[in-house]
Amino acid sequence: MNNYDTSFIATDGLERALELLRAKPSISQPLPDALPERGVGEVQALESLAPHVFGRAAHLDSPSTLAHMDPPTPWITWATALWNASLNQNLLHEATSPFATQAEKLVIDWLSPFFKMQGGHFCSGSSLANLTGLWAARDAKGIDRIIASESAHLSIAKAARILGLPLEVVPVDDYQRLDVSALGDLSNACLVLTAGTTATGSIDPLHLAGCAKWTHIDAAWAGPLCLSSKYAHLLSGIAAADSVAVSAHKWLFQPKESAFVLFKDVELANRAISFGGSYLANPNVGVQGSRGAAAIPLLATLLAWGRAGIVERIEHTLSLADKLATALESDNNMVLWAKPETAITVFRPKNLSVEELLSRVPEGMFSSCTIRNERWVRSVAANPIANVENIYKAVAEASRTNA
Repeated sequence: MNNYDTSFIATDGLERALELLRAKPSISQPLPDALPERGVGEVQALESLAPHVFGRAAHLDSPSTLAHMDPPTPWITWATALWNASLNQNLLHEATSPFATQAEKLVIDWLSPFFKMQGGHFCSGSSLANLTGLWAARDAKGIDRIIASESAHLSIAKAARILGLPLEVVPVDDYQRLDVSALGDLSNACLVLTAGTTATGSIDPLHLAGCAKWTHIDAAWAGPLCLSSKYAHLLSGIAAADSVAVSAHKWLFQPKESAFVLFKDVELANRAISFGGSYLANPNVGVQGSRGAAAIPLLATLLAWGRAGIVERIEHTLSLADKLATALESDNNMVLWAKPETAITVFRPKNLSVEELLSRVPEGMFSSCTIRNERWVRSVAANPIANVENIYKAVAEASRTNA
């Protein structure tokens, strides 16, 4: 090995990587069963991997995909993710991430006012954001239990287990929202409210925010509606929360492992969730130590699209969900669970099982969920380039019992 190692220098191999991304090859040769003693070189490695990475992937940018809370990502995030990988900056140490640290603060400062929060930080997913909010509730306010609905995300139960706090599960109403009438004593508790449940996209009664010693809102899915003047009312009450979790890799169209937690009193929260060490110039805030510059792709997206561009795409996906729900509601072979509240449409065929319908439509078009022990088809309109007309045609054709 010499001092001039081209593996760490931008070469023509990057151009080949872009060519393969555009081509998305689908015919592949098997990868070796064991680690090779001698490598084949970067370009040949890319050419061997590309058919597997692209050819064996779930293509979330397909016009027929409405399955999950995983949108396609804009190409500007691909470019900035490449920049991030080349620099490998670590936000644990500001000295190794001078602009990345500033970029995160800028994005948090831009977005916090829409949620009426004071500040916060990025996390690798909303499960960590939820854990961070509940950790702050325990150590900043001394809450001794967590209260959440039975439709709350599983990360809430995980966080309760990790924090050593009892979890009280509250039933939901017919629309999968926390049943207010089933709530008991909220003193000394952290009340978790969900803004966009995983199965149905339902929003808990957010007017309850502020009624407990600490209120945490899991807004992983529906949080970005705060940016829309047309739909922000759906999250009315969020301003009274103490902490809010949002997944940027959902309705903000970012690559995976991009989320953030926001606090009403960021100084109070940070004091409770910070650790220092002799080798750290500044205290380490939150669950993670080393973490990358996830804010830079979001900063690039916000600069490219502006608030209006983000909102336009969110509102378009809401309209796609409404169109699909309207078509399904008028179809005598279908049962619509309810009109979608946050772009999640839940339905089932009358004359087929859910599994049989899913087997007849293109793979990845939908997912499924269980509500009150009954299986339903679940459609999440997270893909702005989905073709709803063709999707509904596929459903109508698949629902014919003689298909």
